[in-house]
Amino acid sequence: MNVLSDVMLSQVEVLDSTMAYREAGTPGAPVALFLHGNPTSSYIWRNIIPLVAPVAHCIAPDLIGFGQSGKPAIEYRFADHARYLDAFLERMNITSAYLVAQDWGTALAFHLAARKPELVRGLAFMEFIRPMPTWNDFHPDQIDTFKRFRTPGVGEEMILEHNVFIERVLPAATMRKFTEEEMEVYRAPFPTPESRRPTWRFPNELPIAGTPSDVYATLEEAHRALAASTYPKLLFVGNPGALVSPAFAQDFAKNLKNCEVVQLRSGLHYLQEDHPDVIGANVKEWIEELKGAS
Repeated sequence: MNVLSDVMLSQVEVLDSTMAYREAGTPGAPVALFLHGNPTSSYIWRNIIPLVAPVAHCIAPDLIGFGQSGKPAIEYRFADHARYLDAFLERMNITSAYLVAQDWGTALAFHLAARKPELVRGLAFMEFIRPMPTWNDFHPDQIDTFKRFRTPGVGEEMILEHNVFIERVLPAATMRKFTEEEMEVYRAPFPTPESRRPTWRFPNELPIAGTPSDVYATLEEAHRALAASTYPKLLFVGNPGALVSPAFAQDFAKNLKNCEVVQLRSGLHYLQEDHPDVIGANVKEWIEELKGAS
């Protein structure tokens, strides 16, 4: 198999802007589509993609407004991200894929799978977004902080002025310490308050206690479709986790069809940074098994 030895970073025109993406593997092989969350980029998959590339055509876009993708004058609401992702998939002629997702990438993956189930070969996911009926369903240590993120004036100052998602949330929700070089890559897309608006919007889109109503309803429907689906699923769980605890993950998986749980020995929210080797090896083996079965 002629596998690309390096991960290439490219750009493509999407709607009124551009989207960057990392790519590796063999064109013509089944696509593995990697979807990141807030405030990261395809960079978070950098140590996982090379492990999966021998068995798949790996494509990892930077969501619009993140990484090296463009920053058009949009609201960066969940529906905007879904719209740009749909256009990216059409532009890249991706009609079938294994979805690998974390954080808001999971919400986009669930929503995509609900609307286009024929596209999904399988779903590997971690630290996922779900509708939470009350604030008590959120991580108890983060309730006050995220309520402040959603408070007009306060959240803008914290996130736009002080860049707390990059400087505080990202490092605090990762077990290991980032190198300065890694932090500079994560800082690069957000040098000014206005450039950080996409990172401010996402915590305001979290579906908690029925708000925002449109996102809450959209993800309720996506989770109903997820529970009814039969495509293979692989759920990675950190210990203690952040959005998803080991206990919650086990209960959640019981209500899904064809779902295997991989318990990581440690991990908070950004599991790709702490366990790229385990995640990459398991996704590779999972895809190999699914390809063999088909």
